[in-house]
Amino acid sequence: MASMFRSEEMCLTQLFLQVEAAYCCVAELGELGLVQFRDLNVNVNSFQRKFVNEVRRCESLERILRFLENEMENEIVIFKPEKYPETPLPREMIDLETVLEKLEGELQEANQNQQTLKQNFLELTELKHLLKKTQDFFETETNLPDDFFNEDTSGLLELRSTPAAVAAKLGFTAGVIKRERMVPFERLLWRACRGNIYLRYTEMDTALEDPITKEQMKKNVFIIFYQGEQLNQKIKKICDGFRATVYTCPESAAERREMADGVNTRIEDLNAVITQTESHRQRLLREAAANMWTWGIKVKKIKAIYHILNCCNIDVTQQCVIAEIWFPVADSGRIKRALQQGMERSGSTISPILTAVQSKMAPPTFNRTNKFTAGFQNIVDAYGVGSYREMNPAPYTIITFPFLFAVMFGDCGHGAVMLAFALWMVTNEKTLLAQKSDNEIWNTFFGGRYLILLMGIFSIYTGFIYNDCFSKSFNIFGSSWHTRPMFRNNTWNPHVLEANQVLQLDPAVPGVYSGNPYPFGIDPIWNIASNKLTFLNSYKMKMSVVMGITQMVFGVTLSLFNHIYFKKTINIVLQFIPEMIFILCLFGYLVFMVIFKWCRFDVHVSQKAPSILIHFINMFLFNYNDPTNGPLYPHQKEVQSFLVIFALIAVPWMLLFKPFILRANHRRAQHMLQTPAISENPAGDIEVEIIDSNHAKKAGQEDHSGDHGGHDDHDEEFNFGDMFVHQAIHTIEYCLGCISNTASYLRLWALSLAHAQLSEVLWTMVMNIGLKNSGWGGLIGVFIIFAIFAVLSVAILLVMEGLSAFLHALRLHWVEFQNKFYVGTGYKFSPFCFKSIIDGTAED
Repeated sequence: MASMFRSEEMCLTQLFLQVEAAYCCVAELGELGLVQFRDLNVNVNSFQRKFVNEVRRCESLERILRFLENEMENEIVIFKPEKYPETPLPREMIDLETVLEKLEGELQEANQNQQTLKQNFLELTELKHLLKKTQDFFETETNLPDDFFNEDTSGLLELRSTPAAVAAKLGFTAGVIKRERMVPFERLLWRACRGNIYLRYTEMDTALEDPITKEQMKKNVFIIFYQGEQLNQKIKKICDGFRATVYTCPESAAERREMADGVNTRIEDLNAVITQTESHRQRLLREAAANMWTWGIKVKKIKAIYHILNCCNIDVTQQCVIAEIWFPVADSGRIKRALQQGMERSGSTISPILTAVQSKMAPPTFNRTNKFTAGFQNIVDAYGVGSYREMNPAPYTIITFPFLFAVMFGDCGHGAVMLAFALWMVTNEKTLLAQKSDNEIWNTFFGGRYLILLMGIFSIYTGFIYNDCFSKSFNIFGSSWHTRPMFRNNTWNPHVLEANQVLQLDPAVPGVYSGNPYPFGIDPIWNIASNKLTFLNSYKMKMSVVMGITQMVFGVTLSLFNHIYFKKTINIVLQFIPEMIFILCLFGYLVFMVIFKWCRFDVHVSQKAPSILIHFINMFLFNYNDPTNGPLYPHQKEVQSFLVIFALIAVPWMLLFKPFILRANHRRAQHMLQTPAISENPAGDIEVEIIDSNHAKKAGQEDHSGDHGGHDDHDEEFNFGDMFVHQAIHTIEYCLGCISNTASYLRLWALSLAHAQLSEVLWTMVMNIGLKNSGWGGLIGVFIIFAIFAVLSVAILLVMEGLSAFLHALRLHWVEFQNKFYVGTGYKFSPFCFKSIIDGTAED
């Protein structure tokens, strides 16, 4: 539980493994997913590492699997077991290679045979259509007049005889061409042959399938008559250029019929062979589909293991693999058991050895999450991964983020729609996870489903506080505003209520207000009052300031826990205390004045209440002689003067003392510098060694996380100028930030007002139109108007306004809250985990 509030304690350890056991031990650590390996061969080329050949073999297997998957696409469903297969042993890789290479060869052979058969089938089909169309052409030509050829061939023939006689003296070329190429083909023939040809073509009735691309092709059958060998050569070249297929066609009708019968017979035989070939191919694919998913997981695991082994060193004897690993101290027992299991699985008798390493490297940051907290941790990490062992803002963000969002998005109706959407995602999360969509927008929504769930719940809560549901109010407990018969002459009566559409509420009028507040939230009668905005603006603006200052003070308080953990007493005295004095004396006092005025002045004396804003301005000017703005309480001048002076003292307190004290400590450490004694731990006490080394690293890491740029006493050089400038920047940033951050929280008021006004405008301009009409026309109109109202509500108020409120809540946490205690200069713990690698969520 403590790891939620602070990152896990990490340890850097050297791991010694026997070469024969290294594969199985790394596999067990991958299944566990709690160890991050350091690359000890950064300066070694990727192609010169020890296990580069094994990685290449895995890549070859992945290529085969991709080939098989492409062949199965849209044809065969791949079977996926519920559990991942165990990591295969190295010797199983040879068997897997044999199976996949054999399957690839058989499938490629089947594809090649099928492609050849389909190519033959395509040619025979084209020839079949060509013979039929050619026969129809010759039969048509016998009925033409004698002068047909002379007129259409532009002087090609001088003879006047029958078409059959002319055809006997002419040569002809018949073939098939794609339909889209027919027009340029005809134009080029006419120009190249100067019109000395006779071309006829017709469209094929059925589309043909390309055996390579498997696309449907539409083709035309053509026949060209010519005279002379020179034209024959030109026609052949043009046909080749347009990729037209030319077929040998007999001249006599009997030979054409005999050839067509032979083609039909061959097509029937070819169909039977193609069917058998496709059946054989489908059988191969079905056999592969049964194990396809399992093979893919095994190859990914093998490749990941060899990639990790390439990051390790091998000693000179080639008998020991040396690795350096980061892992959480709390999981050291689980890691030892995993290594023991790997040793037993490999058959080795030499146990792995863990030795803690002393290092000045900053450890990685590891915050344990589950499916509920992961979304909130991602929000924090998007700002910056936390420094090692500093306070984690995520647990507090779980409450504050949806609440601040709901303050800007307070509406029961819109919150209920958002809650329903989130509940649908949560209840169907297993089904939706199994689909593994590639849509980034959907994945973003689904990853933050629990965040959206809380935002919906809090929006419903703040909607009840604002008494706002689609710009309308609930009257659950009855309004505290009423009229009495005895005041009929000077207050509201039924006639006044019916005759006036605009009513202004004044609680000071006797008999109108009962004096008892509405039990929960805002009285519903404010929804019809003309001074509704005046009342709500004052209420929401002051509420935003109170919430903002409270959250900032909480952030400064969290910095105290960082200073205590890292044992930086100087930061507590010279940084935390003046920061707290400054913010409490000025802005904490502002919150006090707001609450004091709420409690001190009621409706009867509210007209005489002084202005808090003018008091706050006069507080800095030491001006207490304003006759138009009386004091809030006795001795206000003395209290405010003391607070301003104390806040001004805190500024040099933060700015000057810390750099000089750090310089004095550094000089004292230089005089007292001695060789540190090296303590030796017992040989077998690995856990004690781990914890001791971790405390040493923790002390060194504090200079980067708790001190905001401070230096360790043992650093090579202490630069006083850099330290003073850094402290000056921090002081100026904090003092000015308290002012700007307080003003920034007014976005809670502004966004809440904007959302309420947009909702009211949408109801008035859209939904109100359908409700005004009566009769059957109005009933039908309500359905249409409601559809428009629903679409606009979802598109504008839920999506656009929701995204706007989300981004503003994000900014309030990143800039106004987290900068008070969170440095975020660490790097994320990226363990070697098979599950992350298979799911595609592993870090590079």
